[in-house]
Amino acid sequence: MVEPPSIVSIFALLCKLNWTYRIVNRGVECHGCMESRCTGMQREIEALSRTTHGRGGGPAFASAQEVARLAGVSRSAVSRAFTPGASISPDTRAKVEAAAAELGYHVNHLARGLMRQQTGIVCLVVADIQTPYLSRLLESLSRSLQEAGKVVMVLNAGRASGNVEGALRQTLNYRADATVVLSGTPYRSIAQSCLDSGQRLVLLNRNDHLPGTVNLSVDNARAARTAATLFVRAGYKRFALVTSGIGTPSLLARRECFIATAAEAGADVTVWEGGATAYESGLQGGTALFSSDDPPDAVFAVTDLLACGVMDAVRHRFRRRVPDEVGVIGFDDIEQAGWASYDLTTFAQPVEDITDWTVRIVADGIVEGTADRVFEASLVWRSSVARAL
Repeated sequence: MVEPPSIVSIFALLCKLNWTYRIVNRGVECHGCMESRCTGMQREIEALSRTTHGRGGGPAFASAQEVARLAGVSRSAVSRAFTPGASISPDTRAKVEAAAAELGYHVNHLARGLMRQQTGIVCLVVADIQTPYLSRLLESLSRSLQEAGKVVMVLNAGRASGNVEGALRQTLNYRADATVVLSGTPYRSIAQSCLDSGQRLVLLNRNDHLPGTVNLSVDNARAARTAATLFVRAGYKRFALVTSGIGTPSLLARRECFIATAAEAGADVTVWEGGATAYESGLQGGTALFSSDDPPDAVFAVTDLLACGVMDAVRHRFRRRVPDEVGVIGFDDIEQAGWASYDLTTFAQPVEDITDWTVRIVADGIVEGTADRVFEASLVWRSSVARAL
């Protein structure tokens, strides 16, 4: 493969041909001179060649010093031109902006942040990104944080508990200003390392209150009590609960409070537990429950995905009518819950409230009073539960 000619060799050819040549980016001109008179410009071209190629032979970013040279201003003037609120004359700013546009210069916010001990990076640690609720929360958080001027990094923790620790160690490597843990609970040691490095650590729906962290959660207990009460008032008698085998703090809280409230009303609860927190688990759980000799007439599924699976098992495999013969309640208020084929009674996750408060914590830095919050999951009444008698 023939290598392309270098900038210097092209320059020499142009000079020998007595052509007029201009290097616009450097403001240096050569007007048909003899080769011996162009040594100064040749050095300029060689410098240009070095600064416009990266170590791997690819293009490199233009520097602030190059912008200053082309604009005919000081290096500090370039910095002031791109610093909001800094003192600089309109004429100087215009020169700097024109030079920056010509060179393709962009401010290195990462380097500037490191100098100020603030990178602007916020890491979001999450598992099961594909689930409707978490994907909606992730979209809301990332969009709002970016609008607040933050750089968002999403770290996929997967389903292994140790992955949360690995993700948090990455946040330390990137000098993140804050980390929001949407899934899993970090060990105290790594959490303390994050806090010691100056990070703000926000835990969503975790029951471990680590010193120095901010805990944001949903009132799962209240929602579960409401679900049991709705079944009792509607006249249902045989209760069941469908949950996954994941056992997160949120799911466990819904399970325990639903069973306790049903017991207070004199109702036993049959529990089916297994699989991932997914539609297929709900379908499997519903099939198992309604294959028994004494099937339930009311099912609380701890997420909407599970509830949709239960409903399809009830209606399509056992030909039971919802809500006349079987009542079903879910949790999350995902998009599918509002589809006409399900019209599922559920509890809405306060995604907007969680997002707004999280942005206040990590972007504004200071919040009034304690930063911990417990948000209400409001009831969304649809047609999967009979009205109270």
